[in-house]
Amino acid sequence: MAAFLAEVPNANTARAYGIALHALVDKLGADTAVGTLDEEATVQRIGTWFAGRWGKCANSTVNARLDALRSAGGWWRTQGWITGDPARRIRRRLRVPDRTRSLDRADVEALLNKPHLPLRERTLWRMLYETAARAEEVLALDVPDLDRPNRKAKVRRKGGANDIIVWRTGTARLLPRLLDGRKSGPVFLTDRRARVELAPMDLDTESGRARLSYRRAAECFEAATAKMPGGPWTLHQLRHSALTHAAEDGANTSTLLSFSGHTSVASLTRYARVSPEALARWQQARAPANRRRS
Repeated sequence: MAAFLAEVPNANTARAYGIALHALVDKLGADTAVGTLDEEATVQRIGTWFAGRWGKCANSTVNARLDALRSAGGWWRTQGWITGDPARRIRRRLRVPDRTRSLDRADVEALLNKPHLPLRERTLWRMLYETAARAEEVLALDVPDLDRPNRKAKVRRKGGANDIIVWRTGTARLLPRLLDGRKSGPVFLTDRRARVELAPMDLDTESGRARLSYRRAAECFEAATAKMPGGPWTLHQLRHSALTHAAEDGANTSTLLSFSGHTSVASLTRYARVSPEALARWQQARAPANRRRS
């Protein structure tokens, strides 16, 4: 597994793949020989485990975890270690359009202004909403990547392209408190020192704390939003909402492309749909009584 992940060119993709692969190792045991993945009993066991672990998750999550297993399986076949597909009992799911992913602005602000929120979570969530960046892109940031005077940072987008994200006042006010004078290491750190050996790039050498993982960040977010309207929310909903709200505020296509990091106008379609709240405001403004008053 480690050899495969080391050859994944994009660090964010490697971390995402690692979620499924580390879970698989935990299930089968670290001493299990790769060759056993060709055995039908193991294939059946993987299928049953996968269904129990992620069967109730969103289709996109199921497909992402399956992609990790199949990518690793393809690499293992290239090495000549196995001949079959260990994930052949698992089926991809159809992607069903979800037109309710955008969150209400007031709900987002209510979350971000909650008293007693941990500083790390408040900063991360505020940055995600203000930049519309993917969580993986922000979690990969190191302190030297930040251009704090100009409120921007260089990130590596999905697919590996370098890009710039820009934040607003809320994030700018939180970052100095979060960093507390740190000049190096990951921006977002775990609460405790790392208990296993990690790559130097994923550690703050002074405190011994590690880079915050996507999995832990998602867990914290879901826990904090469990009782919010429509909760629990996903981290991606902050990105989706930021783009939808920007479109409602009149951002043009070029701005939305830069804001989102997309290269295709077609990929913006699902974000450019107005939210239910904006649609309700539009309908209210069109009511005959309101039109007479105006």
